[in-house]
Amino acid sequence: MKIRPVPFDHPDAVKLNDQVQAEYHVRYGDGGDATTLDPADFTPPNGVYLIAYDENDSPVATGGWRAQDANGEGNEDGDAELKRMYVIEQARGLGLARRMLATLEEDARAAGRTRMVLETGTKQPEAIALYTSSGYEPCVKFGYYRFHADSRCFAKGL
Repeated sequence: MKIRPVPFDHPDAVKLNDQVQAEYHVRYGDGGDATTLDPADFTPPNGVYLIAYDENDSPVATGGWRAQDANGEGNEDGDAELKRMYVIEQARGLGLARRMLATLEEDARAAGRTRMVLETGTKQPEAIALYTSSGYEPCVKFGYYRFHADSRCFAKGL
């Protein structure tokens, strides 16, 4: 697998984003993640968006981070917020999510971010298992879904 940075509005990123949004809708019945994201959020050094490609150069996994600092939504100075982690169904179980997560953490650390944070939900037990087994711990809720009962927030020092 080759992991490459791409713009958030790259056609492959849009394709995978549409797939993850459809999966969120199936799991939660709410049309997908309503968090506002701007392609500029993922422009280095304030963020990055990555896609993993297989040997046929097909996109199979994605994820990004964006800089967040203290705000009215619960973030702290130095936060890097993980967004749109996703692996297509056919490529699950190959360790791609763990590899993508490690690559994103390295990139955020190199950009001077001090903490990686993420929000997921109770209907994504495999995501919660990945994050907790990777050293993430529950933290104060933040972001768009901070008042939703199904929301779970996690953080890890970088």
